[in-house]
Amino acid sequence: MTTSNRRYHITTFGCQMNKADSERMAGILENMGFEWSEDPNYADLILYNTCTIRDNAEQKVYSYLGRQAKRKQEHPNLTLVVAGCVAQQEGEALLRRVPELDLIMGPQHANRLEDLLEQVFNGNQVVATEPIQIIEDITKPRRDSSVTAWVNVIYGCNERCTYCVVPNVRGVEQSRTPEAIRAEMEQLGQLGYKEVTLLGQNIDAYGRDLPGVTPEGRHQHTLTDLLYYVHDVPGIERIRFATSHPRYFTERLIKACAELPKVCELFHIPFQSGDNEVLKLMSRGYTHEKYRRIIDTIRRYMPDASISADAIAGFPGETEAQFENTLRLVDDIGFDHLNTAAYSPRPGTPAAVWDNQLSEEVKSDRLQRLNHLVSIKAAQASERYRDHIEEVLVEDQNPKDPSQVMGRTRGNRLTFFDGNIGELKGKVVQVKITEVRPFSLTGEPVKLLQPLPV
Repeated sequence: MTTSNRRYHITTFGCQMNKADSERMAGILENMGFEWSEDPNYADLILYNTCTIRDNAEQKVYSYLGRQAKRKQEHPNLTLVVAGCVAQQEGEALLRRVPELDLIMGPQHANRLEDLLEQVFNGNQVVATEPIQIIEDITKPRRDSSVTAWVNVIYGCNERCTYCVVPNVRGVEQSRTPEAIRAEMEQLGQLGYKEVTLLGQNIDAYGRDLPGVTPEGRHQHTLTDLLYYVHDVPGIERIRFATSHPRYFTERLIKACAELPKVCELFHIPFQSGDNEVLKLMSRGYTHEKYRRIIDTIRRYMPDASISADAIAGFPGETEAQFENTLRLVDDIGFDHLNTAAYSPRPGTPAAVWDNQLSEEVKSDRLQRLNHLVSIKAAQASERYRDHIEEVLVEDQNPKDPSQVMGRTRGNRLTFFDGNIGELKGKVVQVKITEVRPFSLTGEPVKLLQPLPV
């Protein structure tokens, strides 16, 4: 089937890994001759890249799908694709629920989109959820930003947290080679990108599956080694990484972040609970004391580093006292940002079938109390920026005020200031912070750190 003049739309749910997968799949579709459509109702191919971490994201997918399935009855040439974690988890069950679907594909199959669509255009309904060896990225992503980009360094996860469906849907850990990662970053640098975020579901596990050990018996390829290896890529001025696991987080990594000027002072390290008994039930493999030691070590090397995390309220069996241990940890550490969620049972995970589930009322109450504390602590953490000069990488115009541009500090705080986006996009500007809010800042430009092109 010819794809010229055909339009596609992708809706992405969930994490940064999904956003990175969507960019790669958009790149494949554009390579096939499809054009992007902002409005799904004008698209000939609609792809939902799905997330199964929380129940509400999954329900949203079904409501979107229902609308488009109805539309397909009037427009039989509409191609409907479900990719990502819900696709992997539900597989053929999705077809029974939404028979109008043309293609169901798990996250490991993102790079195979063109082959799978060829089968669809030949009249087949396709389900691709079998585990495969991930082929090296040869696709050119359609990046959503022209300043910052994601680069996958490791796929999958070998952890077995009792609440988490990720290992079931994203498969075992598979690291990309340092050479492939560097080559992708070099290309991004040549294209004018200024910032790269290295991505992995459990990024500290990077390299464990690659061959080679050092004379001291250490894995030859670690995230720390990778940071040193890619640090001097021309054009890339900032490097971030996510998501870290406290079990594998090392002082050697912290030291590298302090030493390497391009690596931003930002750490995203989920703790999930501040109670040791709950952490044990979650199979997290560390204690809250170990977590606090990691944060203390970071602050010893980089006192102003930004620290963000994830936390779950209302895990099965969690007592009020155990929940208060989580509140205590949040109060003591004072995170810059915290992703919070009420526990949501996910199919196929051990905790989902335990008989000590908490009521929705209790979970909702705890989540509300946690969020209240989070915004108080984030507002306090923001105070340290007041009257400070921060380096801001300009990404875009402020959608609410065209006279302002917006960008992020090295610590990932969204910052607004007066300026012309045509002149400043992709530039690093020194900004004096005049206004602080819990999750964003406003300031006045002091000095452009790079000369404007003549």
